[in-house]
Amino acid sequence: MTLNPINIQSVIQETEALVEQDQSLAPAIKTAIRLLITIILLLSRKFKLDSHNSSTPPSADGNREKGSKKNKSDKKPGGQKGHQGYRIEKISNPDRIEFIAVDRRKLPKGIYREVGFKSRQVIDIELHRVVTEYRAQILEDSQGNRYQADFPERVKTDVQYGTGVKVHTIYMSQFQLLPYERIQDQLSDQVGVCLSTGTLVQFNREAYQLLEQFEIWVKKQLALSNLLHVDETGININKKRYWLHNASNSTLTYFYPHPKRGSEAMDEIGILPLFQGIACHDHWKPYFKYSCEHALCNAHHLRELTYLEEIDHQNWAKEMRLLLLTIKKSVDLAGGSLSPPEVNAFKEQYRKILNQAEQTECPPPQKIEKKRGRIKKTKARNLLERLRDFEKEILRFMEDPLTPFTNNQGENDLRMTKVQQKISGCFRSLEGAYMFCRIRSYLSTCRKNQISATDALHLLFQGKMPDFVLDL
Repeated sequence: MTLNPINIQSVIQETEALVEQDQSLAPAIKTAIRLLITIILLLSRKFKLDSHNSSTPPSADGNREKGSKKNKSDKKPGGQKGHQGYRIEKISNPDRIEFIAVDRRKLPKGIYREVGFKSRQVIDIELHRVVTEYRAQILEDSQGNRYQADFPERVKTDVQYGTGVKVHTIYMSQFQLLPYERIQDQLSDQVGVCLSTGTLVQFNREAYQLLEQFEIWVKKQLALSNLLHVDETGININKKRYWLHNASNSTLTYFYPHPKRGSEAMDEIGILPLFQGIACHDHWKPYFKYSCEHALCNAHHLRELTYLEEIDHQNWAKEMRLLLLTIKKSVDLAGGSLSPPEVNAFKEQYRKILNQAEQTECPPPQKIEKKRGRIKKTKARNLLERLRDFEKEILRFMEDPLTPFTNNQGENDLRMTKVQQKISGCFRSLEGAYMFCRIRSYLSTCRKNQISATDALHLLFQGKMPDFVLDL
């Protein structure tokens, strides 16, 4: 690594050689110098970490050049050939029609008859409050007995908020992730509806309770599915560290908060203990406790290999990174899976790279005499052993069309929860986290099944579930 004009790696090697040659230095001094060198090396490596060679999120990259790490395409900007574009179209049944008469004062003298019109449309929106008053008729017979018509079941009190208010506020808080205060400001300023924080919380609590059976259904469906993306991320609940767990696939999403990250939380959620398909994840060890098949996220491997290539100058890491990308491209071109001869050829290349790395650049560490404990391994060695020991899980995507190359589906599903944390900082209570996770699970699942978040919430408050929820 080079920092400004200084090559840190070269300086460290030179210093280590001088320390070993100098016999006048006391053992304690040599140990202290070695410790300082280790700290400098660790800090210098951390300085070079970013989103393309580690798990650091792109938002944490300092002063990054956008697109600098991406392969430039020769395609022109804009929609490509075959792309189905979108243009504004006229509405066949406009809400309002305004006729514009010809100013006859500007016309030459004569007799005219109307032969048609030319139309133009302006599409706009109006935000306004709508108050509906229900008046239940009261009848009285000759004896003075009174009979009143029944109010609709949903109209329970003298004054209450309607479904539209509930849908809008939940959409803004749980889907658009706006804080309660901003929702209150928007409704007050634009439509003259003033809501308390307690009212907004109650709306979300009502949606949470209505979705109890949906949560049971989606967990059951995920447990019975063939492919499951699983991941977890840290969240703050009332200033305490919790973990938000995610289980999802292309049509279903489930979130759950828990104080633990490992198998205790996964057992409580209850999906993985029953799951028998392929679980795609990032090699978090508790996942291997479960008896399903496993597929490892190669996006993580590519980042780690990039780190070893750029920081540690491991040539084998570059070869392995290029091989994984070549395999992925071949799988995509083949339509999802390779033939047995192709699979065997790529596996042979894969093993050859690892064997050569073990003999040259990344040999196993040697046991130090009289030193207890496990032998310390480098990052390169740890990754090499993982690639060797989990070859089946890493290369499963070559043969199984169902297995993806990465765990991007799970990571994408979790991404908006990180946005929520950036906006709000933390959840005020565990109840708020539970409400967010269940409602967000429902909205995400509906979106994956081509139902908008607004339509999904309207169905919910009408006491209905979307058509794809068949056996609820």
